[in-house]
Amino acid sequence: MKINLQLLSKLFIRIIGLIVLSFLSLSLILFLLGPPSLTMDQNTIYYSSSGEVIGEEKGLGNRYWVELEHISPSLVDATLAIEDRHFYKHHGFDFKRIAGAILKNIQSMSLEEGASTLTQQLARNVYLSHEKTWSRKLKEAFYTVRIEMHYSKEEILEAYLNTIYFGHGAHGVEAASKHFFDKSAHELTLAESSMLAGIPKGPTYYSPFNHKVNAENRQQLILQTMLDNGYISEEAYQDAKSHKLVYAPVDEKEQLEIGPYFQDEVLNEAARLLKIDSESLRSGGYEIYTTMDIHMQKELEQAIQHTVPTSTELEVGAMALDPLSGAVRAIVGGKSYAESPFNRAMDAKRMAGSTFKPFLYYAALANGYTPLTTLASTPTTFELEDGEVYQPSNFNNYYAYEPISLAQAIALSDNIYAVKTNLFLTPERLVETASKFGISEDLPAVPSLALGTASVSVEEMVTAYGMLANGGESVTGYLIEEIKDRNGKVVYKRDKPKKELLLDPRYAFILTDLLTGMFDRALDGYTSVTGSPIINQLTRTYAGKSGTTISDSWMIGYSPSLVAGIWTGYDDNRPITLIKENSYAKQIWASFMESAHEGLPKQGFTAPPGVVAVPIDPVTGMRATGGCEESRIMYFEEGTEPLEACSAHYDSYEKVEHRGFLEELFDSFLDR
Repeated sequence: MKINLQLLSKLFIRIIGLIVLSFLSLSLILFLLGPPSLTMDQNTIYYSSSGEVIGEEKGLGNRYWVELEHISPSLVDATLAIEDRHFYKHHGFDFKRIAGAILKNIQSMSLEEGASTLTQQLARNVYLSHEKTWSRKLKEAFYTVRIEMHYSKEEILEAYLNTIYFGHGAHGVEAASKHFFDKSAHELTLAESSMLAGIPKGPTYYSPFNHKVNAENRQQLILQTMLDNGYISEEAYQDAKSHKLVYAPVDEKEQLEIGPYFQDEVLNEAARLLKIDSESLRSGGYEIYTTMDIHMQKELEQAIQHTVPTSTELEVGAMALDPLSGAVRAIVGGKSYAESPFNRAMDAKRMAGSTFKPFLYYAALANGYTPLTTLASTPTTFELEDGEVYQPSNFNNYYAYEPISLAQAIALSDNIYAVKTNLFLTPERLVETASKFGISEDLPAVPSLALGTASVSVEEMVTAYGMLANGGESVTGYLIEEIKDRNGKVVYKRDKPKKELLLDPRYAFILTDLLTGMFDRALDGYTSVTGSPIINQLTRTYAGKSGTTISDSWMIGYSPSLVAGIWTGYDDNRPITLIKENSYAKQIWASFMESAHEGLPKQGFTAPPGVVAVPIDPVTGMRATGGCEESRIMYFEEGTEPLEACSAHYDSYEKVEHRGFLEELFDSFLDR
């Protein structure tokens, strides 16, 4: 087959001509579109569940625009050295870096690797979202060409330095300079400039206020890069490297008005949903509609402020959640966001103590226990299969020295009962049950697990208790209902999740009823029920469980419509030695739950089919009669309820009734 070279040549020329024509046409269009604005004036706004604004980027008050000549040359050089060394040589694209990035993306089958020039970053920061898609990259390219076409390099560099985000609500070098060093951008030293230049790559990760070591390591990298590429001399390098930076004090005004820890988690969740980094999202002009209940958030914060003295280093983690939907209503991650933005409700892992016991007792109910199953509460030494000896103890070494029921064991938080039950069921079954409740940690299958020796987060525990509150259905906590972009387009809307029944509703309800026992003095025994200190503060029915370890204090409890968990302790795991400090978690919980439910109708837990209610004498464990001094309604799986009436008080009851009858006859006779 003969190849027509003349025809191929014409085809090649036409293709080249078409490409050139397309390029010229596109260039003409981009030119006619004119220069795009180089300012960024849209803030991301956060809304509560009722549509009220709860947070917003700080706007123009924290976005100072300064001319390039009023910015320290050291900061300009540091930025160019680490972000775009060929800035003055390219026309918006560094093709050598792009080729390397494309190769890496092909190898990883992703769009993770970037090679953005300052112009491309400016285009993205001012006009576009930060999602990693091909369409966004194409739009970015168009804006990059327009910017390079209509502005000088100095104008582009000035715009970049005035719009880049440095975290903590600071956009641009002037705002960042004031925030970190309390001075204007033209006053920055080389050491200060190299520190600031490293922050935009990850405003949270490289902030010296958040992660000082990360920030200092990046600063040293920038100084070394500046030295290697001739921006600074060896003498300047050594001087800046050894210079000790003095930062501005953290501004209390930086603290967000409502729920700063909650808003941080909203940003993290939104970033995951949109697959962009949180700092880009904060400055992207989004509208984020959250699950926060403003009233609950404020009440939780106030309960903590009124309970925990500012003089103590004891910290707090707290969270409230709707067990029916999974909507998180309030989060507090510490006493002061300004002093520590670390979120102890979501990120800290602490020993759960006795708040772990409900998982054990759910397994017990599912394997033959009833509220009246008795075990001896006495000091016990357990000989384990491997030959080791385990000797747990009750709080303050108090024991009944006789059998107690499951109902009382839960109300009094008896450790001996728990360990005996764990060994009877096997620790492996407890691990399996905890997993069913959503506790995803790698739990040790050991006898002490019954006493909460595993480390978990407040978030995990609150979500797990939510399954009991809603009758056994799966719960996934979430903070965002909807997100709109700067143009009002809905880019995320939460779908109603499919509910999955993971627990048996009968056992979940019976356990819930047993957990109300910590607030019922009818179950007092060898010691008071664990909820005694707060019983008088409560005006409605709650289920709950407290827990203590040497260094942790917990209280988790719920109504049918709300679950709340409180943890208190020291960040360094030092022991809690003051008795009053062990009471803070309960006090905060009681105050918050009462305030959160104020004005709402009182609501009880609804028994599912297959469960029967029986009045029980807590002392004898039999059906209560009129002669019993105490009586508590308890619930049983149908067919397991006790049938025998209390005999201990039967005789006195009959005598009282009989004596009353004779007295009436005698009085009647005298009246004749």
